[in-house]
Amino acid sequence: MKTHFQLSESLQIPRVVIGLWQIADMERHGETLDPAATAHFMQPYNEAGFTAFDMADHYGSSEIIAGTFKNNSSDPDSIQLFTKWVPKPGKITLTTVREAVNSALERMGQKSIDLMQFHAWHYPDPNWIDALFYLDELRKEGLIKNIGVTNFDAPHLRIALASGIPIVSNQVAHSVIDCRARKEMAEVCNEYGVKLLAYGTLAGGFLSDKWLGKPEPEMDSLTTWSQMKYKRFIDAVGGWSMFQDILKVLDSIAKKHETSIANIASRYMLENQHVAAVIIGARLGERNHIRDHREMLNIEFDPEDIDRIREVQGPLQPVPGDCGDEYRKPPFLTASGDLSHHLETIPPVFDAVQTGPDRHQVFSGTPWEWFAGYSRAVRKGNSIFVSGTTATHGDLRIGGLDPAAQAHYIIDKIEGAIASLGGSLNDVVRTRIFVHDLEHWEAVARAHGKRFDGINPANTLVQGKLVGEGYLVEIEAEARLD
Repeated sequence: MKTHFQLSESLQIPRVVIGLWQIADMERHGETLDPAATAHFMQPYNEAGFTAFDMADHYGSSEIIAGTFKNNSSDPDSIQLFTKWVPKPGKITLTTVREAVNSALERMGQKSIDLMQFHAWHYPDPNWIDALFYLDELRKEGLIKNIGVTNFDAPHLRIALASGIPIVSNQVAHSVIDCRARKEMAEVCNEYGVKLLAYGTLAGGFLSDKWLGKPEPEMDSLTTWSQMKYKRFIDAVGGWSMFQDILKVLDSIAKKHETSIANIASRYMLENQHVAAVIIGARLGERNHIRDHREMLNIEFDPEDIDRIREVQGPLQPVPGDCGDEYRKPPFLTASGDLSHHLETIPPVFDAVQTGPDRHQVFSGTPWEWFAGYSRAVRKGNSIFVSGTTATHGDLRIGGLDPAAQAHYIIDKIEGAIASLGGSLNDVVRTRIFVHDLEHWEAVARAHGKRFDGINPANTLVQGKLVGEGYLVEIEAEARLD
């Protein structure tokens, strides 16, 4: 297997990226690691050819430590530093984005970021697409070399790519027990050429020899955030007994290749053609698995190995939702089981204006609303009526000429309007869809089906000539609040 992957014209990365998220776990009791002393433990990885390191603004002092290492290296240009920006929900401006990028540059002591990866908490709020447009402006200025995203689901990765954002990668959880990235995400990767960076390939260390044949641990006995998080994944896909079946098969294959369960689990993720690299965490100064990483890249599976893994995956329940949904909707498969470690609140997308004793309305700010004298949505009593909505954000058309991307963005906008008036998508009882060209009906219908799965409102889809250049679909909705 090739040891490196060309992620973009300017970025060639090792197939194993070293993740530094555990620095936050190591510092969670208030003790900050010494940057120079901790950076020293990154040198063996670099010497072994593992020259890319993944961080985030909320991974403790990881950016400072990695920057210290790179800036004191004899060959700093050979080292790639990836980081993430994970802003709180709410208004995002170019100034906000510039401050975040400059903060990361200052912490790392760099003039440009090799890969800046963006995370969005709440898709109905269009500030997430603003953030990506602004990041692209800073890329053009040279402050960022490449834009990535993290924990994006397939529809919203599609929206961003179709809108012209030059995203090179999406960092998502992907493992033997988490196959979400092989579903709709694979379609987006195929269509737009974006690649995945897979984390969680060892499920917080559970996919290892250590847990083979062991009794199920109690949640309060687990010692790291990663273990707490991925124990929830194990429970979601079928429980400990089923997980042990997977470990037994991986162990058998590992013995055949004279390696470890962990190596087989991570190497299997590279069988996904859309995965550019796996991200394996390091507890700097505590444990070093460099020899294992090298060995893993030398494993060559035969068809029998692949068939056995897929067979034992068969009985697994799917991880709920799409990639990244564990951070956006129940069940929250996080260390705490909710978002309390991440968020305090999510503000309403639009401001509701009272226009009568029992009447409220919201405006989304498109030029057509003031021009034609209507609101995005009106609530009268327990009923909410959402105007015909296109993929318009300000004076921009979102989603390019991708009908599914436009449809998903429209449904986000409808969701934001309904939520701002006290409801949710679950309250929708009727939708009407107008497609400009009937050849797009199936892509739009599938988008509607994905977003309203289990809600199943009454629906009509017809062809209609839409106003506005490039608009492929328009949707209106009605909701009833009980």
